[in-house]
Order: sequence, then structure tokens, then C-alpha cells
Amino acid sequence: MIEIRNVQTIFGLKQNLSLESQQDTIIDADNLTLLPALIDPHVHFRTPGLEYKEDWYTAAKASIAGGYTTVFDMPNTIPPTITAELLQEKNAIIKKQLQEVDIPLRYQLFFGADKAHLNEIYRVKNAIIGIKVFMGCSTGNMVIDDDSSLHAVFAIAARLNLIVAVHAEDEHLIKERKKQFSGNTDYQIHSQIRNRDVAVRAVEKAIQIAKIYQTKLYILHTSTLDEIQLIKQAKQENVPVFAETTPHHLFLNQTAYQELAGKAVMNPPLRVAADQAALFEAIQNNIIDTIGSDHAPHTHAEKEKPYGECPSGVPGIETTLPLLLNAHQQGMLSLERIVQLTSTRAREIFNLPETEDFVLVDLNKEKTVDNAKLHTKCAWSPFHGMKLQGWPVYTILKQRVFEVG
Repeated sequence: MIEIRNVQTIFGLKQNLSLESQQDTIIDADNLTLLPALIDPHVHFRTPGLEYKEDWYTAAKASIAGGYTTVFDMPNTIPPTITAELLQEKNAIIKKQLQEVDIPLRYQLFFGADKAHLNEIYRVKNAIIGIKVFMGCSTGNMVIDDDSSLHAVFAIAARLNLIVAVHAEDEHLIKERKKQFSGNTDYQIHSQIRNRDVAVRAVEKAIQIAKIYQTKLYILHTSTLDEIQLIKQAKQENVPVFAETTPHHLFLNQTAYQELAGKAVMNPPLRVAADQAALFEAIQNNIIDTIGSDHAPHTHAEKEKPYGECPSGVPGIETTLPLLLNAHQQGMLSLERIVQLTSTRAREIFNLPETEDFVLVDLNKEKTVDNAKLHTKCAWSPFHGMKLQGWPVYTILKQRVFEVG
């Protein structure tokens, strides 16, 4: 039995909680607050083929340290997850690694939409959490950049009642703008090449197609006011559209290039402070549904390469909850809203069963993000050196207690 004594709820009430377990554990939680364990609907754990960046041994530890017990992994690996056989192989690798590291992390897999393998979706319909569509290239070469293929994916998803998660950046516009800024090696140019028009054009198209087929549409890493306005309008028209944003778009903006250089390069790129403010307003107005860490690790050496060679992406699963709790302490977010963003809405949108997974947080604990203490294999964070108030202390997963703080 796990006994949690005198823990505080998000509404400030004290309670005792008993959970069935083969462990006999008593937690004196007098100074702790109980939250549902987090669900991350957007991670890149790099397995198979890119394990030098991350694997499920290190990623599982990072997840638990961040208060996450459920993750949805993306398909842009080597090889990409675009056939039933490749999905099966990936599952086998993940299960083996989780068993060996002895962390029974809950996970789901997105299936990659690939022009030459769209019929594979029918074969995996009961084994995936949704279909991932890259409307613009990111890490890897997966892209659906023609309207006929895009319509085909949305039609199949609607037929099978699957959700389509889109990386909404317009590939044709990206290519045009790359030519326009050719030769510029300043990292900051990334936000100019993949500017807001690149995102807006793709979001607009995705919503239009979702409207035609009534496909459930999940827009990944929403980053601009313009996207928010389109999503708000679509929701008002009862289009089944849901919006995710990320911790890096909430807590960083284009000024970060000065300090972080290549470590500030991500897709979609960092935006301006006004977009950050718009994201927080959209959270308060229930336009943003979820927070996905978009945990996308690359090595130090890769991120130090010059612009054009430096890959896009940042790690984030260990720092998302502390960043949100710190924002709570600053009066920017309620605990109730944090729970909705990191657990409740994802469970509703993706139709996940309830669990007895929890995270116990110390809202008063102050700690500085330290690269040397991270569990992710890449061993760096864009938030390194930032002092945050509010950290997870225990994560409870499948009737087991993991001390993390």
C-alpha cells in the first residue's frame, strides 16, 4: 500500500490518499501538492536509429523526473514509422528498453503519414494514437506537401476516427524563403525564413481540409497570435480542432538567439514577445488545449554547428512542469489550468483511460535548471541557469513511487 498523508489538493484542501501497491510506502506530504501525473502528447525519443541523441533508457528517467507517466512518441526516426512492420519493430525496441531500465512508462505512438504508404494506416488503425503529418520538413525528410495527399490523409483519418496531428508549416513557402535569405548564417534568420506566414498558411489549409471531412485535427506547437485567431474561429464554427503549445514558445522568444545561438533553433521557430502574451491569453481563454514538451534532443556538437547545418529542436520534458509551476507562482497560471493543460485535456482529446498515476510537487522548492543534473542523454536545456520555484518530488506510476526531487 502507498499511503500519502496530509497532501494538499490543487484547491488547497488537505487529504490522505491510499493506493494499492506491492510496495509499502508512507509519504509525509505535509508540504506537497498532489497533481495527476502528466501526459506529454508530443515527444521525440529518437528510437530507432538516432539513439545517440536519446533512447528510452534515458528518456524514461527524464520523463519520471519531469512528472510525466504517459508520452506520445513521434514517427520521424530512422527508419520512420510508416508501415505496420516498422511500427511493430519500434514497439519491440521500446518495450525491451523500458523493461531493462525498469520504468513501466505508459506510451502511445503516432504513425507517420507518407505519400507512398497511406494504405498502411488501415493496417495500424488500432495500434496508434493518431497520424502525424509534417506539412513542412523538420527533423528527417517526412513531408506531405501536396494537396491531394493531404486530402487523402484527412479522409482516411475521418473514416477510421483517427486524430491527425499536424506540424503546420508550409513547405513551399519555406523553400521560397530559404532562397530569399540564402547565404545568411545568423541563427536569428531562422525566425525570418520560417516566419509567421509559413505557419499561418499551413494552419489555414489544415483547418479547411478538416472542415471538409470533419477530421479531428490536433495542431502541434502553436506559436503565433495569427494561428490562435484561426483556431479560435474554427472552434467557434464547431470544427473538431485542438491546439497545443510548447514550453519554449511560452517562455522564450527571439531574443534568446543572442545567448543560446544554435540551441534556440527549433521548428516552428521562436517568435516575438507579443506572441508569447497571445499564447498565455489563449490558454486563459481555453483556445490552447494542451502543452506538449516537443522534447526533441540533439547533441551539443550538433547544436554548435553553423546555421544551415544545425538541426532544429530542444529537449524539454524535465523542465516543462517546473516552468509552469514557476509561472503559477508568478500569478500567470492557476494550478487547475496547469492540470487541464498537462493531463485532463489530453486524456479527453485522445480518449485515454483514467489512471492512478500522480505527481507530488513542492510549490515552494527553488532550484536552478542545471545541465549536469538532467537525465536526458543530450545533457542540456535551453533553460539552463534559470531559477524556478515549484518542482516535482515524487512521481507515482503504476503503483510504484519514484523519488525525483
